[in-house]
Amino acid sequence: MLVVPPGSGIVHQVNLEYLARVVFNNGEILYPDSVVGTDSHTTMIDGLGVAGWGVGGIEAEAAMLGQPMSMVLPGVVGFKLSGKLRNGVTATDLVLTVTQMLRKHGVVGKFVEFYGEGMAQLPLADRATIANMSPEYGATMGFFPVDHVTLQYLKLTGRSDEKVAMIESYLRANKMFVDHSQDQVERVYSSYLELNLEEVEPCISGPKRPHDRVPLKDMKADWHSCLDGKLGFKGFAIPKESQKKIVDFTFKNDPAQLRHGDVVIAAITSCTNTSNPSVMLGAALVAKKACELGLEVKPWIKTSLAPGSGVVTKYLEKSGLQKYLNQLGFHIVGYGCTTCIGNSGDIEESVASAISQHDIVAAAVLSGNRNFEGRVHPYTRANYLASPPLVVAYALAGTVDIDFDKEPIGTSKDGKKVYFKDIWPTNEEIADVVQTSVLPDMFKATYESITTGNPMWTQLPVSPSTLYTWDPLSTYIHEPPYFKNITMSPPGPHPVKEAYCLLSFGDSITTDHISPAGSIHKDSPAAAYLMERGVERKDFNSYGSRRGNDEIMARGTFANIRLVNKLLKGEVGPKTVHIPSGEKLSVFDAAMKYKSDGHDTIILAGAEYGSGSSRDWAAKGPMLLGVKAVIAKSFERIHRSNLVGMGIIPLCFKSGEDADSLGLTGEERFTIHLPTNAGDIKPGQDVAVTTDNGKAFTCTVRFDTEVELAYYNHGGILPFVIRNLIGSTQ
Repeated sequence: MLVVPPGSGIVHQVNLEYLARVVFNNGEILYPDSVVGTDSHTTMIDGLGVAGWGVGGIEAEAAMLGQPMSMVLPGVVGFKLSGKLRNGVTATDLVLTVTQMLRKHGVVGKFVEFYGEGMAQLPLADRATIANMSPEYGATMGFFPVDHVTLQYLKLTGRSDEKVAMIESYLRANKMFVDHSQDQVERVYSSYLELNLEEVEPCISGPKRPHDRVPLKDMKADWHSCLDGKLGFKGFAIPKESQKKIVDFTFKNDPAQLRHGDVVIAAITSCTNTSNPSVMLGAALVAKKACELGLEVKPWIKTSLAPGSGVVTKYLEKSGLQKYLNQLGFHIVGYGCTTCIGNSGDIEESVASAISQHDIVAAAVLSGNRNFEGRVHPYTRANYLASPPLVVAYALAGTVDIDFDKEPIGTSKDGKKVYFKDIWPTNEEIADVVQTSVLPDMFKATYESITTGNPMWTQLPVSPSTLYTWDPLSTYIHEPPYFKNITMSPPGPHPVKEAYCLLSFGDSITTDHISPAGSIHKDSPAAAYLMERGVERKDFNSYGSRRGNDEIMARGTFANIRLVNKLLKGEVGPKTVHIPSGEKLSVFDAAMKYKSDGHDTIILAGAEYGSGSSRDWAAKGPMLLGVKAVIAKSFERIHRSNLVGMGIIPLCFKSGEDADSLGLTGEERFTIHLPTNAGDIKPGQDVAVTTDNGKAFTCTVRFDTEVELAYYNHGGILPFVIRNLIGSTQ
């Protein structure tokens, strides 16, 4: 087993640059590489021609214990690319365009394969960027077959000539290699899409979802539309009279001002873009031109640079451009997931106060792949995904309320207005610096020593015991309850009778809403738990860092400060109504009250429930809260699988129906008429649901395979695997 120490980079980028084999050589047997990973962006490796996708941690744990993985054979969408990207258009602009197209087309649970003559012009790093964002457009994977571009990248990243030759020979022999110099046979796909790369234009996405793409030329108008719009994915409902509000505050003894749309976080982050030398060096060239003109970033904007691997540092230093990024505040903060996953850190207290006390819609601009509400930072209600060069440009402008074509982003040292076009590099400029600065030796040097780690890692004490020793005082790792009182006999289906609705949601509830990974709010149940154990607020860390403690993660379930629960009648926040008493409580406290009174709970939801990260805690948490079923219009692939893995029943409303059309308020009690014998349940069967006030409707049970029914019968995938392991040794 190869262990890559913490701080070495983001696993998807390390996989792309070093770990992936493309073709395995197991003795004298050759076979195609494949991977499943416990992060939804495992799909990045599909850009290298390796079939891979994300799964929940529950499923991965079972696979590591020998359990095969099952899935329904997916449809395959053919996505034809033609032409070539225009000057000034980046891979990020392309992926945001593709994401919008595929999300509109509908590809949840499907494979997407890219093909066409445009592939010959598309660099591997650009392909990896598109493959990376498969979860954002909903596909299981976005696959790029191996061709000459793939082979060139393998050589660039230090794979030996012999290995590359073996890969090409094997794939050609098995008719899995695409040779663009030959006529291509038109393949048959389940459905088709096509994009001329020449039509892609500069854009960003936001303010609350990755597929809400905004052309750069329309950004100012779109921003004002969002201020006007009713509260939702594209609206903040700011009254007209308040939209031009200016808040004066003091920043480190100097006067400062904030307006709606002002940028307070600008982050070059995430494996999506930091793995791509063209956009990283493009950002550095923007910084260079800006510095030479005398432009500066406002001191209260939190800037950061977090590459996905150490190779990025090497080529930024080789190019001589890192110093310009540093000058603008984009210092390297580490190699890993930062702002994109909510590890933004605090913004300065005076800035936070100005935002919260005056209800300012502050903005974050990041080169990440997700911008869901409450994910990036508690104080940035508007979050935009952009290419690294655009992140630098918006940091310089200091606001998203700007028309880059018409308005200056600043004033030069000689008093002249500086426009976007004055700092934007050409494709030729970027290509020249990539050619001279990104070298194979950099990849070799970085990965030859990657397993060494740092002193903090190498000096960790390791117990010789084969059993883990639980520390009852640890607030980071706590013995979970999943196997307590487990018996060899499966418990069978749990009847859901007279269950209360814990939460009622609309569309696009993400795993960030369900189980946030970012900061622990000072007034949350998780914060109370930590303070009771002597942990000071400065040491709270994040939910992501404490996911080894079920007590904290259960308290963090549905703790997102931007949660919109219909039971609260318009109020936003991590609370719900305890139906029997009418009390408004934190979700955790309400769930514990239901459990102590012996009541099951269910959740009502709209479309795309569980989109976003593959976070298994988004299923583990609800299970610990006592949730027995989720009834939704549709589920994202990984989250549905995770719910099954934790013994929670996923149910879909019939087409054209939802909670609103059926007149469900969430105040009813629900009974799910599922057979009590697992053998009588069929994958995808219809089931009746009734309420205590006489309503009745039909749902589809989203157990998709017989294997998933077996998991449900055992109370989840892990009890199933444990019983099988014990049974095989007896």
